[in-house]
Amino acid sequence: MDKLSRNTLGQHLQALRQERGWSLSQLATAAGIAKSNLSRLEQGNGNPTLDTIWRLAVQLNTPFGTLVAPISEPLGEDGVQVRLIDQGKGFPQVDAYWMRCAPHTLRHAEAHTTGTRESLTLISGWLEAGPEGATTTLTPGDTVTFPADQPHLYRTQTAEAMVIMTITYGENGVTP
Repeated sequence: MDKLSRNTLGQHLQALRQERGWSLSQLATAAGIAKSNLSRLEQGNGNPTLDTIWRLAVQLNTPFGTLVAPISEPLGEDGVQVRLIDQGKGFPQVDAYWMRCAPHTLRHAEAHTTGTRESLTLISGWLEAGPEGATTTLTPGDTVTFPADQPHLYRTQTAEAMVIMTITYGENGVTP
């Protein structure tokens, strides 16, 4: 993530935290990250993982897309890149993303908020995705929807996978 994106994310994260009246310590503890790491993120000096951003979004009770909306470049780690395409304005909250998974990627994702579902449509490549122990193999044009409020994974083989992903937050999940 470039410096401008880190600064933008940091300012947005700090504003959301302060809107809720939370201290750095409260949010860091709730998200399971060190207070010093959260402080660096808010100052634009950290380089957060996707899991860290998800944890913060969950604790702030805000969609992942709302937290990363001000960032125009793809976010990524360990062979996976995501970029917010758009967010719905209604209820339930629905976010749409472009996702790229590099060849030979295995990404384990943490559970999202209760009731959250993911739908993946494979554009190109090959992808195995879904809840751990109950994955589905996708080829171009295939779509799978699964509960994302449990640990899940994305796995590619020798080619990269290009995916359109929608995340639909559950009733008890987040507020738009």
